[in-house]
Amino acid sequence: MEFPFIEKEDPEIFAALAGEEKRQAEGLELIPSENYVSRAVKEAMASSLTNKYSEGYPGKRYYGGQEFTDAVEMLAIERAKKLFGASYANVQPLGGANANIAMYFALLQPGDTVLGMDLSHGGHLTHGHPVTYLTKIFNFVRYKMKDIETGEIDYDDMRRVAKEVKPKIVLAGFSAYPRELDYVKFVDIAREVGALAVMDIAHIAGLIAGKAAKNPFEYGFDIMTTTTHKTLRGPRGGMILTREDEEIAKKIDKAVFPGLQGGPHMHQIAAKAVAFKEALHPSFERYAKQILANTKAMEQIFKKHGARMITGGSDNHLILLDAWASFGISGGEAETLLDRASITLNKNTIADDTRKPMDPSGIRFGTPAMTTRGFRETESAQVAELMVDVLTKRDDATVEHAKQEVKKLALAHPIPESFIAESLKEI
Repeated sequence: MEFPFIEKEDPEIFAALAGEEKRQAEGLELIPSENYVSRAVKEAMASSLTNKYSEGYPGKRYYGGQEFTDAVEMLAIERAKKLFGASYANVQPLGGANANIAMYFALLQPGDTVLGMDLSHGGHLTHGHPVTYLTKIFNFVRYKMKDIETGEIDYDDMRRVAKEVKPKIVLAGFSAYPRELDYVKFVDIAREVGALAVMDIAHIAGLIAGKAAKNPFEYGFDIMTTTTHKTLRGPRGGMILTREDEEIAKKIDKAVFPGLQGGPHMHQIAAKAVAFKEALHPSFERYAKQILANTKAMEQIFKKHGARMITGGSDNHLILLDAWASFGISGGEAETLLDRASITLNKNTIADDTRKPMDPSGIRFGTPAMTTRGFRETESAQVAELMVDVLTKRDDATVEHAKQEVKKLALAHPIPESFIAESLKEI
């Protein structure tokens, strides 16, 4: 995008924006929680809706002048419901963490218990990590994998713990877990102890929307929380979906506003609506399936080179690799090396990591953004080979060679401005 007014009025910010545009154009984004958005989503984010306060909900606002904001939010809600088979949707959360926090406050009283995935075994900070303020209010009990090499969750221990602590919420979902969860077992355990079954689908929302991953609602989950970026390829933001319980939906609405947030960011909601429309197009299903194919192509390269992947591989969009065991370097060192080669990923703790979080043993990477650029299995495998080369040799010449190869790949697959072009109007 061009920034003529910023270039003239704020050269310092313009320089940073131009630099980021160049970095993204010439490098590869492998952080699995990142993606590229369409020009239409960017236009919505930069629209005049950024000027408007819209506290409340469609038809029940606290300020005047809401004719068009109501239309935008209703479109976002209806498209979200259609995408995920939900009966209710709240599209106002500003992010995934906000969505989870609102969900907790809607459903819990202080001191109530949540059973969620341990961060070191793939969970998320908002699933009950001790560093979060949530743990000062609610009681979080964590479950782990039974077998780190396969990713199998210890469902028997989950059931035992659930019977013991009587959680109000059994929480599924993850930020660094490469396998599919057994949704039937989660729901069975929740029903057995009288808890609600909640799934944080933030990382795999696009895979679910594109029918490349199972939909938790079809297995009896009550609520799903999510971000709207990552695999869903929309603006940074959050959302809460309810399967069928109207009373739960009302509690969630009250928790979001006025409970935790003020006026919703209507420009962001408009961008969400645009992204949801893009995800409803048949081409999005092809995109979601290609994400999985590309991840498998990368997985095969790392297997060929004997690298250790947590859970032994991947069933979704991400791979968690033990850099320390595989290449004799920490995750932080690996991140820095690959960054120099214009391959962007993130250092990440692995299960029961003995290293510190700021320099852990693992790296986490995935294929959503590469797939948006049109990468297929051949290019994905090539990237994996470049990664292995850099992490194995670690010399300047190897890093520079990889950087030039990455630039060739990136420029041959420019970031698209439109994902579905004229066919967008078919929905």
